[in-house]
Amino acid sequence: MNPQAHQAAAAHASAVHLTEVDGIPTLFAYASGPVRAGLVFRVGVADETLARAGVTHLVEHLALHRQGLADYHFNGATKAAFTHFHVEGAEHEVAAYLQGVCASLADLPMDRLETEKEILRTEESRRENPQLPLWRYGAQGHGLVSYPEWGVRDLRPDDVRHWAHACFTQGNAVLWIAGERLPAGLSLKLPAGERRPMPAVTSALPTTPAYFSDGRGGVLLGSVVTDTGAARLYAGVLERELSRALRQEGGYSYTAATDYTSRRDGFALVTAFADALPAKQDAVLGGFVDVLAGLQAGRIAQTDLDAVRTRLDGTLTGPDVAARRLPGAAEDLLAGRPPRTLDDVRSELWAVTTGHLHAVAAESAATALMQVPAGHTADWAGYTAAPTNSRYAVTGRRFATVGGDGPALVVGDEGVSLTAERKDGTQEAATVLYRACAAVLNWPDGGRRLIGTDGIAVEVEPALYGVDAHTMAAVDAAVPPAAVVRLPPRQQPPDPTAHRSAPPERTQGQTQTPDRPAPVRRTGGQTAAVVVLGLFGGLFAFLALAVTVFGGSDPETSTGEWIALAGFLWGVTALLAWPAVRILRRTRRV
Repeated sequence: MNPQAHQAAAAHASAVHLTEVDGIPTLFAYASGPVRAGLVFRVGVADETLARAGVTHLVEHLALHRQGLADYHFNGATKAAFTHFHVEGAEHEVAAYLQGVCASLADLPMDRLETEKEILRTEESRRENPQLPLWRYGAQGHGLVSYPEWGVRDLRPDDVRHWAHACFTQGNAVLWIAGERLPAGLSLKLPAGERRPMPAVTSALPTTPAYFSDGRGGVLLGSVVTDTGAARLYAGVLERELSRALRQEGGYSYTAATDYTSRRDGFALVTAFADALPAKQDAVLGGFVDVLAGLQAGRIAQTDLDAVRTRLDGTLTGPDVAARRLPGAAEDLLAGRPPRTLDDVRSELWAVTTGHLHAVAAESAATALMQVPAGHTADWAGYTAAPTNSRYAVTGRRFATVGGDGPALVVGDEGVSLTAERKDGTQEAATVLYRACAAVLNWPDGGRRLIGTDGIAVEVEPALYGVDAHTMAAVDAAVPPAAVVRLPPRQQPPDPTAHRSAPPERTQGQTQTPDRPAPVRRTGGQTAAVVVLGLFGGLFAFLALAVTVFGGSDPETSTGEWIALAGFLWGVTALLAWPAVRILRRTRRV
């Protein structure tokens, strides 16, 4: 093959072609080997409400059920704004899979509904929901990925059918295929429907950069930047700088990494993380902020840019690059973004300078949201504390905590508030207005948790605040019916004699109301006491065990004497262990 023909063949192999199958836009790229394909819909978690969270995921599971067990690989995925069905196999297997998915979407197997609900709950039990989206977006839109799929339990067959028929339509889908040709006889029958607009981007942050404190170790940062080649390179350079400062030079972190995720609406999320042991959290937080400050000041090495760019460009030059770009290209097409050729993407990358990265660093700093370890702040670095309570309380009937030690519940015509007095005499409050209520968790014992669209939650517990039945009925009548989430009985309802709660802050996906006091921080003196009591307790336990086992073999000691001695030693052990156990149960290590 002459050079010109070889170049033309290579260009054809790396190209993405737009065609159509049964009215569905179709992206095709030539690839050898097994056929790969995917059907992508413009619907995801961010299109749901908190009270119906999980309906898209449930449709995905039901649509795949009839596929059964197969020798080829297939799966589905529900993301924030898109749902994917993908497959890899022989040509006829891929065609059968895609046609089967479409047929199931048109007629979901509702006899499988309750079983798939249980499977989703099992899947959720081992999934750790991210917290940054909740704090940035609130309990709506893109923030819903931080919450459990509370809506699944109450969904009826008609609810699921309606969602499937409204969202999984011909006009809301894009097909992609990587193979030697389009599968013969491929026919995809989906109901007609309109393309859904991208989810609205909400905000729960009055100002940025902002931070919040979390019990996990390490530092996590998320920023929203314009989706460009420069932003992708910035994420890579940031990872190199964090790894160099926190692992190679400082030895503070094991993992220092970044991630770049396009939101497909013209913006992208840059996420950076560095882990830390408790003793190293101060050093990691300080080093993390120093790295960011250096990039924001323009201290960006050309060698770092070149290294990241070469690595990223390498992912765009392989023989399979066109096929690997297809799922993202399908999302772009659904989002209304113009298609880009591979040459366009590479040209943009090679045109980026350190000055462009400096501009991205400034944009990232302006939108940053940082999660710092518990007990730490970032206000010293120019970050504002993200709001954990509301700016005002509703007016209405006031209910004091049973026993008088705790916040007061206020039930008004507009909503509900929990109020408490700060040490300086001012009042703090957590408020959820009925008109801005994202969900109401409803337990059979009468407990309620109202969650506002800003992520603030208020617990309405009749037993804790002495709320009468008439007032509870008024609350139930005031909340939007579509926001109600009915949950099963709690294993241990709140105990009014034991529970004293501060005004709740942002709800972070909890599924149960706390039923005992949260542990307080353990002081240094308490830690020392536990160590000393543990050492002496262990010593006396060893002596007691020795006397119990071997004391009866001493001919000079009567049976009564060694029994008495053993009892004394075991008694001392118990006296030493009891206060240590109480300290451990009532406190937590920081």
